[in-house]
Amino acid sequence: MSEMEFEKATVDPAARAMMVKAKKIGYLTTFDRAKAQEPRCNFGNTGICCRICMQGPCRIIPKKPGANKGICGAQDYTIVARNTVRMIAGGAAAHSDHGRHIATTVLHVAEGKAKDYKITDSAKLLKVAERIGVATAGRQINEIAHDVATAALNDFGRLDDAPCTWIETTVTEGRKRKFKDTTIMPSSINGSIAELLHQTHIGVDSDPINIIFGGLKVSLGDLDGEYLATDLSDVLFGTPQPTVSEANLGVLDPEMVNICLHGHNPLLSQMVVDVAREMQDEAKAAGAKGLKLSGICCTGNEVLMRSGISIATNFATQELAIMTGLVDAVVVDVQCIMPSLRSLAECFHTKIITTMPISKIPGSYHFEFDEEHAAASAKAIIRLAIESYKQRDPNKISLSDQKNKVVAGFSMEALLDLFAAVNPENPISVLTDAIKAGEIKGVAVFAGCNNLKGTHNENHLEIAKRMAAADVFMVGTGCASQAYAMAGLLTGEAVEAYAGPGLKAFLKRIGVKADLKAELPLIFHMGSCVDNSRTISLLTLMANELGVDTPEVPFVASAPEPMSEKAVAIGSWFVSMGVPVHIGVIAPTTGSELVHGVVTRIAEDVFGGYFIMEPDYRKGTDKLLAALDDRAWKLRIRSEARAKYAASEAK
Repeated sequence: MSEMEFEKATVDPAARAMMVKAKKIGYLTTFDRAKAQEPRCNFGNTGICCRICMQGPCRIIPKKPGANKGICGAQDYTIVARNTVRMIAGGAAAHSDHGRHIATTVLHVAEGKAKDYKITDSAKLLKVAERIGVATAGRQINEIAHDVATAALNDFGRLDDAPCTWIETTVTEGRKRKFKDTTIMPSSINGSIAELLHQTHIGVDSDPINIIFGGLKVSLGDLDGEYLATDLSDVLFGTPQPTVSEANLGVLDPEMVNICLHGHNPLLSQMVVDVAREMQDEAKAAGAKGLKLSGICCTGNEVLMRSGISIATNFATQELAIMTGLVDAVVVDVQCIMPSLRSLAECFHTKIITTMPISKIPGSYHFEFDEEHAAASAKAIIRLAIESYKQRDPNKISLSDQKNKVVAGFSMEALLDLFAAVNPENPISVLTDAIKAGEIKGVAVFAGCNNLKGTHNENHLEIAKRMAAADVFMVGTGCASQAYAMAGLLTGEAVEAYAGPGLKAFLKRIGVKADLKAELPLIFHMGSCVDNSRTISLLTLMANELGVDTPEVPFVASAPEPMSEKAVAIGSWFVSMGVPVHIGVIAPTTGSELVHGVVTRIAEDVFGGYFIMEPDYRKGTDKLLAALDDRAWKLRIRSEARAKYAASEAK
């Protein structure tokens, strides 16, 4: 890539500088590999390539006799539907497996088998127990934790038709009826995934609508797994509260042993954070000033939210952290970890350390995660990083001065605490009243990954800035939130720079009442990918306060740069919850007009939500704002009508 092409590849100046370095040393980054894939296969791009049996691959050519169907006779709509829902299954498997690990650890803590962990937030445990119907009166914390963890694990393999506990006890009554009426209420996460894979096997289901409904059922299983993962992570490690940190490659300190925590599962990464506090002297003995931890992807979000650990970068630029020559070790667990990290590490002194049995990289160091010996594993990992520090080559170091302040840590509990400063009796009404008064337009959730079909981080930043100017209250998760962190949008200064008058007044009023040490940010960082469950909690509270079901709430979601199967699963359950969902790419559904029409238009008739596929951030913003305006207008009209009829009946 040329330096001019670097400008088009990313909006992040720190990433551009490292891309120049990569070119000088002859290393091909993910940006180079993305360019080398062009032109992309149009069969794959539109979803009409079928590979689910070994007769194929079959590629659908609509106007060619014989080739207008697969060898088995599958139509384009069957193939596109199957491909789409299998992506949902992959995403649900990833998120829910994360949740299963957390639930299993809580169970083992309760049984006294995981001595390195403890129940950190007993208040959250009691809150969850009450919500799902676990008795608490007169019982020990470990007894309650045992039953809550058992209830969570039952959601994975329930054999009867009872609904998944975390879905049944968290969504509105209207959504429960809708899910049951459309037969998409899951009773078992694992069972739903297995059933969907069977349903989409060759020679089983060829009805695209039935296949899509099977996918939506699995997506709700994904939501269930995310919800229990968030709840039980809070129970184990503490519910996040506002914290101030920093983000971008400038957080890497040349005088410290730098360890990057990368992936999605907090079980080992949080232990590394905790143990590192005790091992600073070992780093100093090696000639460093201490240990410096930073995060990449959602493991980074987890330890940022709870421990204030800085963010180095997000998904697409993970290689470029190593390119600085300052990273002594990258500790990875699962999901969104580029295999290329190992080959790049050969050019530097960096050690790549894998920790999970299902996620290994050839040539890396492997410390198998074992919850019974987690602290010992964390210490061994840190000691390897300290040894790696001694091997740094000063000639390969490239310092970055790019970093920005970050205000993060906004769990649902923390957000309600802020609103309670204005209205302690009914905190959520602070948000809904501002919408009804027209001070803010509504709420937007930003989530998702990076996708190099566009410019890295550009859609994330530009849509958020435009939504802020239009007075939209914004929350974020995942790599989207890391994009905002890296660019300085998670600060009070960003409010002054980008917020419209209504949003600015709203945030200022809350900040003054809450008497905070730091100004409220433009966008509220709510956590990792699985913490999208927090955003659904926000939506549900708003719906209940407004006296409506979720499809009537002025609430939208956007994945400006979606990439992974997890993003497909999240977007699908957002649609089921009645939310308009923008994605900044064209999904591989256009090969079937029927399927594409279902997900972008007809889904609204059934569930109230639908997909907006728009790569142009200007047009995407306009469509999101139009959806909010429409819902806010209808909400006001209905509220006025209810008030009028109530007054008439009183007479």
